[in-house]
Amino acid sequence: MSKPTTLAMDAAALNAFLQKVFPQVKDDFVVEEVAPFEMTLRLKISDRHLRPGGTVSGPSMFGLADVAVYLMTLSMIGPKALAVTTNIAMDFMRKPEAGRDLLAKGRLLKLGKSLSVGDVLLFSEGMDDPVARASMTYAIPPTGSAAAAQTG
Repeated sequence: MSKPTTLAMDAAALNAFLQKVFPQVKDDFVVEEVAPFEMTLRLKISDRHLRPGGTVSGPSMFGLADVAVYLMTLSMIGPKALAVTTNIAMDFMRKPEAGRDLLAKGRLLKLGKSLSVGDVLLFSEGMDDPVARASMTYAIPPTGSAAAAQTG
């Protein structure tokens, strides 16, 4: 697949997609910026994202990284709701600040016909050093399949 240079979905389209297809988390995530192969995604931290000790939970950080790579993939290929995570490796490096939103700054390293590979750094808002790093692979439904056509 040749490397596309334009977006299939911009920030407004991605945020609308989340609202429509994933209403259970529609108030958690906001696409802040999107460019070809790059994205900044915000997780709006609330009490439900915290764990004992006053820090953001690992599952919340995992979710942010996962949604970031998913949306970066969709930004390039369009609204294919059934793209799925096939692999992840995540390093937790610092304690996130409980009172600050988390920002995922991601980039797609490879976008092929069947796989998308991305890297994401997670930051507590206003902090320079990342709190976590994730490397993730997504499977893309085959063109022409029912899964590829689903938009929710």
